[in-house]
Amino acid sequence: MKGGNTTVIEKLKEDLFSLMLDAERERAVAMLLGFARGRGFQAAVNDLLEPVLQRVGEDWSRERISLAQGYVAGKIAEDVLLAAASSHGDLRLDVKGPVILGNVEDDYHSLGRKMVGVFLRAAGWKIVDLGNDVSPAAFVDAAVEHGARVIGVSAMMLTTAENIRAVRAELDARGLSGRIRLAVGGAVFKLRPELVREVGGDGTAASAIQAPALFERLWAGEPESEVA
Repeated sequence: MKGGNTTVIEKLKEDLFSLMLDAERERAVAMLLGFARGRGFQAAVNDLLEPVLQRVGEDWSRERISLAQGYVAGKIAEDVLLAAASSHGDLRLDVKGPVILGNVEDDYHSLGRKMVGVFLRAAGWKIVDLGNDVSPAAFVDAAVEHGARVIGVSAMMLTTAENIRAVRAELDARGLSGRIRLAVGGAVFKLRPELVREVGGDGTAASAIQAPALFERLWAGEPESEVA
């Protein structure tokens, strides 16, 4: 019986993965909610959603799927987890944060930032999204105003990633480095991992699905042992 159940779960995971890649958001959500009605939200998340999202994140980091496909997967996760949080089911989402997100000054490539925000919200984080072309002072002002311990700065190109140095300088000037951590992300950091330290970042994540774990570590003040 156990083997048969495993086979069913594996088939459902394959179906869910296909629906995510085909941008069948409504069908994917309906599938997960149907599973949750029979076995509970916790089982839907543990047995289906989390392993499939992990596969999506790994494929995205290896450039096997597009950023847009990854974004749809994140929105499906957000839909299901919000449904769980508003239900009387067995899954409760913690409220963490807040944290600040934004694209660094002169950067307008918003999709990556938005995808990170989706996965952070799905993991229970409260997000203050400042949008594109955010000045160093605006990042730090928002963190101070909202009591955020982590600022997430996105930059796609090397030329804009260099502007993150000014965010670090702003934190240093106000004596906030160490109290407010700096998460950095964007395509350029995958190509040049050493750039994280060069621009003053405290850490990065290889994919959007890994962002919640990074923010957990930075929020707790844990040192980043590796940049990846």
